[in-house]
Amino acid sequence: MTEFLTTKEVASLLRIKERKVYDLVSSGVLPCTRAIGKLLFPREQIEAWLASNSEMPSPSVATSKAIRPDVFLGSHDPLLEWAIRESRCGLAMLFDSSRDGLERFAGSGGIATGLHLPGRKQGDWNVDDVKARFAASPTVLVEWARRQRGLVLRSDLSPLPGELSEIRGLRFVPRQTKAGSQVFFERLLGEAGLTMEDLDPCREVLSEQDVVQTVAAGRADAGFALASLAAGFKLPFVPLGEERFDLLVDRRAWFEPPFRKLLAFCRSAAFGEKAAELGGYDVSGFGTVHFNGA
Repeated sequence: MTEFLTTKEVASLLRIKERKVYDLVSSGVLPCTRAIGKLLFPREQIEAWLASNSEMPSPSVATSKAIRPDVFLGSHDPLLEWAIRESRCGLAMLFDSSRDGLERFAGSGGIATGLHLPGRKQGDWNVDDVKARFAASPTVLVEWARRQRGLVLRSDLSPLPGELSEIRGLRFVPRQTKAGSQVFFERLLGEAGLTMEDLDPCREVLSEQDVVQTVAAGRADAGFALASLAAGFKLPFVPLGEERFDLLVDRRAWFEPPFRKLLAFCRSAAFGEKAAELGGYDVSGFGTVHFNGA
């Protein structure tokens, strides 16, 4: 995440026109700095300004924090799990799948949920599903990372497939239907002219870690997983595409201490170093707002 926001990024975060941002700067309301004639906004000061100017509910109205426990929901991501632990932010984790996270989030089961659901258009991620359920909710969808995903293969498999069309008949370990990885994989299968019936499916597993462990143990020939996990088990990997993993966050919870502590940690050098160490991550867009609810 960058230390400074541009005028366009501030306008998107505040859900106002860029012209209004300039008016707020001229009146001395918004903190900013100028570099080579360009306005830049210190991210921490903007977030602090938002927190200090947010409307707090009356005592008769239950607050977001009272309704939503400090729990992170949705799809599992190795870098996210590590950051939550290392930041000591105090958030609990209940990772199952993208669609499970959406359902629990809709039921106020947590303050945020991780998603990687492909949209209707090629290259779109998560916005379609979020708009369908949370357009009128005080939520924000922000980018966590772009992740490389593909086939993870048994190390002694011969010959090794070089592309998706060559995995017909292989023992394949699937995920549950609510998992974003399974949704993405079945879309890629369709584009290759295949279906799950062209494979030899094993028993489905509930996590990416289980996918890779099943292949590493020789109980399956192939699975669909993250490059970072394949590297951790030193298994052959065939990249098939990049996905965007986003965080859907309750807007009030964004300014509460647990989430702010997590955000602060994710601006540290340690966070960038860990992403590079895991491999298969691009965190240059971390913090980009992709959707704002009402």
